Amino acid sequence: MRTSSQKINPALKRQIVRTLAQTLTDIKSLGEMEVFLSDFLTDAEHEVFSKRLAIAYWLKKGRSYNNIKRNLKVSSATIAATIHLMKKPGFKLALKVIEAEEWAVQWAARIGKARSGMRKFVGK
Repeated sequence: MRTSSQKINPALKRQIVRTLAQTLTDIKSLGEMEVFLSDFLTDAEHEVFSKRLAIAYWLKKGRSYNNIKRNLKVSSATIAATIHLMKKPGFKLALKVIEAEEWAVQWAARIGKARSGMRKFVGK
């Protein structure tokens, strides 16, 4: 991704970055977010950001460099760069959100199975 070598006013930069963050926060559904991202990002940007998050997630889950390289088609340098990003608060937050969602899905499935078993047991 290329950016202009000309710098904008720092106050304006903060304002437009905050507007982007607020816009992302205000998008309520997964479907709306998918539409926004596919329209807002180029295919290459979408893939780079998605892979970066996937690398971090898989590293946290204990996958090997070779497994990640083979499956995501990334270089060792990309994985190493992502390891440095994982130390940053924003990345830690993103991984925490992913893990919380994963936990919620797993427990919802368990609860659903328990309810189903309970209905059979009670005869309803």
